[in-house]
Amino acid sequence: MMLACQSVQVLRLIQLMGKQRKRSSLKNTGALLVLLWTEKGSSHQRLNCTVAAAGSWCFGIEMQTLQADLKKVLLPDVWPCPEPDPEELCAFTDLYGSLKFLLNFQMKNPGHYSSKWQAHVKAFLQTFGLTNAGIRIQLKFKIHGQKSQHDFSAFLISKVALSVQPPLILDVTCSAQPWCNQRGLWCQKGHPVVGERFPLGIPPKAMDQGLFGELSVQIVSLLSPCVLQYPHLPTELSRMQVLVFSPSNVPVSAPSGFFQALPVALDYQHLGLGRMHCCSSKASPDDPVHSDGVVFTVERENWDDPEREPSHLPVQQSLLVLLFLQHSDPFTSELTDKMDCELLLELHLEDILSNNRQAVTSALQAELFNTMKALKERKKARKTFFCINLTTLCKTTMLTRGK
Repeated sequence: MMLACQSVQVLRLIQLMGKQRKRSSLKNTGALLVLLWTEKGSSHQRLNCTVAAAGSWCFGIEMQTLQADLKKVLLPDVWPCPEPDPEELCAFTDLYGSLKFLLNFQMKNPGHYSSKWQAHVKAFLQTFGLTNAGIRIQLKFKIHGQKSQHDFSAFLISKVALSVQPPLILDVTCSAQPWCNQRGLWCQKGHPVVGERFPLGIPPKAMDQGLFGELSVQIVSLLSPCVLQYPHLPTELSRMQVLVFSPSNVPVSAPSGFFQALPVALDYQHLGLGRMHCCSSKASPDDPVHSDGVVFTVERENWDDPEREPSHLPVQQSLLVLLFLQHSDPFTSELTDKMDCELLLELHLEDILSNNRQAVTSALQAELFNTMKALKERKKARKTFFCINLTTLCKTTMLTRGK
């Protein structure tokens, strides 16, 4: 969708400028406003977009210097547009302080403003907020008299240090509560695990179009809900979701062709896991999916016995796997050149992953193996616990009868 593409470009530019200013020394916090609006009586073929930002995450941006780069990035797909309602910006600045970034543009023939289109924009910003959890996000629609607002902010965050880029601030809030007999506090956050970082070869087609340098991918995984406070609850991995992020930490579409073939390549006997199936990545009200992610479901064991006690049912856990693309080229220094490289990465991502199929598959297999290893150790400890309790109970019963 054109709007999503232009929003991605704007966010990429802000993020890359942050990296150039070595933003790691600053707090990656602040706020982002995305306002999508139409004028009264305007054509259905014109849509206005306002992107505003406040806080340290966009500190030091010079809008006058930025204008030339924005024109190169966005034109010829967008045009100047009227100023938005001042009350919208005032409400934003009252909450988050003065604006460090403001951009207004208009698009022609953006397509129908359907609920599906709005859901796509919402899902994209939610995914962006997942790995930029220090940024509060406001999304507002004012489309031909109909208004709606969505606010995204992390309740619980975790700072994750990576080797070659500023630390990540992840949204690790988990709303799913594990079932248990105890009515007490439970851990409402996930615990990120930094996995393998490995190089990726750049295929010839991408190099022919100007993509050079060193390319790698860093894996970070998150298992939820957390059940560490209840070591004796049975657990089961039922779902895995994979999200891909560009070097500027902006979500990109995960290549469906590569990931649809992934389940066939996994060694399930080595994993000790039921067969996985790639299902639709589209969001639904009952099973929300982050924008452009790929979801795999795991064949479940037979837990549908109606006579089984609820306390014996396993907690269904989900594994979120984040793939962070990392690229460096000493001959690419201009912002627009870096953005061109990111566009080439996204354009050739399917070929890049396919060209490195063995390395990517092995890395994902290792992540699953480590997850299953922890679940197996937990299951073993649980069996030992119940065996000890049973033995103690038997001894106590025999002593009681002896009296």
